Amino acid sequence: MIRLLIAEDQALLLSTLATLLNLETDVHVVHQAANGKEALDYIMDENNDAVDLVLTDIEMPHMTGIELAQAIQKQKPEINVIILTTFSRAGYLRRAMDAGVKGYLLKDSPSDELLAAIRKVANGGKVIAPELLQDAWMKQDPLTDKEIKALRLAKEGKSTEQIAKTLHLTSGTIRNYLSSACSKLNAKNRVEAARIAHQKGWL
Repeated sequence: MIRLLIAEDQALLLSTLATLLNLETDVHVVHQAANGKEALDYIMDENNDAVDLVLTDIEMPHMTGIELAQAIQKQKPEINVIILTTFSRAGYLRRAMDAGVKGYLLKDSPSDELLAAIRKVANGGKVIAPELLQDAWMKQDPLTDKEIKALRLAKEGKSTEQIAKTLHLTSGTIRNYLSSACSKLNAKNRVEAARIAHQKGWL
């Protein structure tokens, strides 16, 4: 029996997926989470049912699917993760693979493909939507980790000083990171740079 946790912030889709997957004799949905943080809290609570596989969206409040995958890789590496998303951005797939994700499918995939992917990943395999592979490995992310962290905070509307305090760096260093990111992305300012990076799936 594959013990499955689903993380999805769209309530109707979450319920539909759970109902569909619970119809299978070899799949049992142990929990439905509305975001990545709720999913991780459930996984880390030893009083809850064990989880073999997590099926998660990417963009969710409180914690994204990729952040969830990163946390699982560090704390519960025995749990496999499949991303199910509307986003076919190359940057997202690369970050997902770096986070140890074993499957990446689009939400318009047929239900039989989703079920086949769940079974394959549960048995130690990997499944990536074939239409994403070529773009993912040809489009390199030019940003450094520190530039990405600074842009994420800038995207939230934080000032240079607030970003510096959050990242425990000087304001001058943060300005350098943001300036470098703008240059790499041909952006006029930090807001535009954050928007471009987000569109490409690098944030």
